[in-house]
Amino acid sequence: MGTTNPVDPGRRDNATHGYISAKASYLKRLKRIEGQSRGLQRMVEEEKYCIDILTQISAMTKALQAVAMGLLEDHLSHCVVDAAATGGAESDAKIREATEAIRRLVNS
Repeated sequence: MGTTNPVDPGRRDNATHGYISAKASYLKRLKRIEGQSRGLQRMVEEEKYCIDILTQISAMTKALQAVAMGLLEDHLSHCVVDAAATGGAESDAKIREATEAIRRLVNS
């Protein structure tokens, strides 16, 4: 394990994250979303039809949600499971952290 992060003592620097095995896939998806964002800006600059812009915003939102759900799944199956196996305060903290992340996703 890495060293303790001074900003978040429950998080370790240089530790392997759950998403690391799919990092290239996540980066590819995020770059695609970045392109969608630039396309949306261009659509507004070019004064495209509102419904067309809203359609693209919906597609971009779904793409972001898909990345978020993948990261959440990776976090639960790796970070939370590892912490639960260790038990104690770290386990409780990881479960609270995951619960808060889920709450933010549901409310967004």
